[in-house]
Order: sequence, then structure tokens, then C-alpha cells
Amino acid sequence: VAGKVGLNEAGGARMMDLFGNDPANNLLPSDGVVNYHGAILDHAEEHRFFLALRESIPWKSDETVMFGKRIVTSRKVAWYGDEPFAYTYSGTTKTALPWTAELAELKVLVEASSGDRFNSCLLNLYHDGSEGMSWHSDDESTLVRDSAIASLSLGAERKFSFRHKESHDKVSLMLERGSLLVMKGSTQRHWQHCLPKTRKVAQPRINLTFRMMG
Repeated sequence: VAGKVGLNEAGGARMMDLFGNDPANNLLPSDGVVNYHGAILDHAEEHRFFLALRESIPWKSDETVMFGKRIVTSRKVAWYGDEPFAYTYSGTTKTALPWTAELAELKVLVEASSGDRFNSCLLNLYHDGSEGMSWHSDDESTLVRDSAIASLSLGAERKFSFRHKESHDKVSLMLERGSLLVMKGSTQRHWQHCLPKTRKVAQPRINLTFRMMG
């Protein structure tokens, strides 16, 4: 069943007791907490939100600096919040837009499902599997240290991976449509995460990462 199996890439597949929305199960073996809640939206709701966000959000290409060069990504992004928060990463700064009706509704749902509070959200639109995200940690100084980051997935199912910064142990799982993944505690200090590119996915995906700005 999608989302119910964690893949420990150092030692093969291992089953995770991830049933329903039980947040007590930690995907990480140490140095952090990651809870996979599975789908918190049914297919009809997920499809409605996906279409609404794809059409209404003012998507823009992300700009990142790699090896001193500025690169414009095919992936599109948007940044929202309670206030016009300035968010700087990869050498660029974004100013948060006010919540749309759909984003405000999803924020309430994510907060109720996770038990955490958020004041901002970074959205990513991946057009297909040729677009992904390389290894990184969400540890910018403007984020509240060790605060929860909730990742809501709409659209295509994609693999998501974690890698320990010192041991290089890896844990992966499939993020299903309408699912919620929450990273907590010291996770960002000790682990990186990525969305690997794949030729197997031809459909788009929208990812919403709800955050707490300081």
C-alpha cells in the first residue's frame, strides 16, 4: 500500500507500522522525528485543491545559486504567510503573499492533523518526474529552530528520501496523493532530504511545506 512502507536503503526494505493518521511512528532511526500521516484528503478533495492551486497561484520559476552561478529552475514556487515574511534560501529572497482561501483552508486542516501551528507556506510545482529537489535541510536562520515542517502532497505520487549528515544512512518512502509528512525536532540539524528525479512519473505534483517563521 502506498506510503505504508519505509525503505531503509542501507539494509533493504523494512515495514513501518504506519496505519491511518497515527503520528506515534517515527520513520527516522535517530536524531530527529518524521511522522507520516498518510492521506488526510480523499481523492475528490485532493483533486479539487490541486486544480485550484495550479490555476490560482502566481507560480514563478525558482532561482538558485550553484557554484557561483545563478540558475533558473523549471520547477515553479510561491511563498505565503501570516505576514509579508522575507524568506532567503539559495541566495534569493522571497516576500510572503497573503493566504488565499484554499491555502487558509489547507493550513487549518494540516494544523489539526499534525497538532502543530504554522505561519507560512512554501509551495513547489513539479511539472513531472524530470523536476526534483537535491539534498538539503530546511535550517534557515529565519525559521524557528527545531520547529515542525509539514509537507502536504497533491498530484503525482513521488519518492521522498532522507539522508543522515554524518552516518549517511538513508530512509525513503512514497508520498501518496493528499498525504501529510511532518518533520520535527532536530531533524533538520541531523538529516537532509530530497525529491529524486524519475522518468517513471509524467504527471505534475504540488507540494506545500507549512513552516514557522521567527
